[in-house]
Amino acid sequence: MKVLVANIEDVMREAAARWTLIAYFFLSTLFIIIFASAINLDIVDGALAGAKLFGKEVPMGGNNEISIEKLVLGFESGFSVFLYFICTFLAVFATAHLVPRMQEKGTIDLYLSRPVSRVRLLLSRYVAGLILAGSNVLYLMGSIWIIVAWKTHVFHPRFLLGGTIIFLIIAVLLAFAFLVGVVTSSTAVSIMTSYGIFFFGLMLAAHDKIEAAVSKEWQAFMIKSLYWIFPKSAELGQAVIAFVGGDEMPERVLRVLTPAPFISTAAFGVACLILASWLFTKKEF
Repeated sequence: MKVLVANIEDVMREAAARWTLIAYFFLSTLFIIIFASAINLDIVDGALAGAKLFGKEVPMGGNNEISIEKLVLGFESGFSVFLYFICTFLAVFATAHLVPRMQEKGTIDLYLSRPVSRVRLLLSRYVAGLILAGSNVLYLMGSIWIIVAWKTHVFHPRFLLGGTIIFLIIAVLLAFAFLVGVVTSSTAVSIMTSYGIFFFGLMLAAHDKIEAAVSKEWQAFMIKSLYWIFPKSAELGQAVIAFVGGDEMPERVLRVLTPAPFISTAAFGVACLILASWLFTKKEF
């Protein structure tokens, strides 16, 4: 426990000293302020009578008033996808440096001089990175949720809980970034490759169509294998929408709430973390 606490303090101090922590939360705060000032709603007897977005009137479809509950549910479901990308990108950018900077000459000598195993050192730094990323997810999504509830008086806790799915993809990408960081000791490579597998996962969502387009059976098998190996970025993004929207979502959206994408994505992250820990124990400094 002392090792974990010490690493959390080290990560936070390092992030603050290098302005990473300040920039991380400044960007989130700026986005929250823009969001709060951009939306103005006119609510009459629990229904939406008028709305403005960035100062412009939103067409209401004649004189029909819109149920505020349905509006909030649809808005939060759609907006959760945007937060899925924003939270993930900010988290990778803010935490991918944790291993490369730890392995810098002088810094790694200090860490290894402590009576702590390398595996515990790496894993405690990983947990510290998750706390840093998770706190920003909670701050960003919690603030948006409070603003929507304040302006509409409608509370949908599922929007907040949707952050757990976002946290899962962040945890997996961070594990992969740690693996790349151990191998290359490069922050830039860790960031680029983490973003790369995220977008690769988006493309592999269409693996069925890609398999049908290739001419060789082994090519189709390879594509299908890659689909099940890499994180399911697209499926998890759709799962956020389905989870936040609940029963109001179309059946085609709710279909993604199956265990397979979550289990295979989590397995990828666990495998990366195990491999990173093993390579870190074998690495010479």
